[in-house]
Amino acid sequence: MTDPRQRCAWGTSDPLYLAYHDTEWGAPIHDDRGLFELLSLEGAQAGLAWITILRKRDGYRLAFEGWDAGRIAAYGPDDEARLLADPGIVRNRAKVRSVIGNARAYLRLADAPGAFDRYLWSFVEGTPIQNRWTSLSEIPAETDASHALSRDLRARGFSFVGPTIVYAFMQSAGLVNDHVVDCFRHRELSAT
Repeated sequence: MTDPRQRCAWGTSDPLYLAYHDTEWGAPIHDDRGLFELLSLEGAQAGLAWITILRKRDGYRLAFEGWDAGRIAAYGPDDEARLLADPGIVRNRAKVRSVIGNARAYLRLADAPGAFDRYLWSFVEGTPIQNRWTSLSEIPAETDASHALSRDLRARGFSFVGPTIVYAFMQSAGLVNDHVVDCFRHRELSAT
């Protein structure tokens, strides 16, 4: 039996995409660790297809110890070498170093539980932006909000957080609802 629900076209090409689209993409995240993980994965995705990262997500969780920023921030050369030899992640030196550096920046920013969540969501005034796109071609690659957040993250020491990466993060973390209007998830997420 086929699922008759309308979806964003990108969410139907692979079973992993389908599950991600239907349950995760665009759902508001308010968990500091989950937000740090997603920002890290979006940075790892730069220049690659998101499906590559979805296929390696479990490998990332294992390699980066469940996204424990405190542990990651303490990584040294031996940890970097271990990560660069790990086929479960994208073995790019700049991206691996970025995660480690971003963990340190995260710790400076997130000095209390929920601080990272409050910080990120302040760029959309605490409420998801509800867009009403009718086709995927209308969805921008970056926005004024993603530029502002990108600038601020970079000023705080984060890397691999350009405005396009940040906008992809904002979409996936639910800061914006960019499901097209005829997608069943647009209606579901508009109601939250």
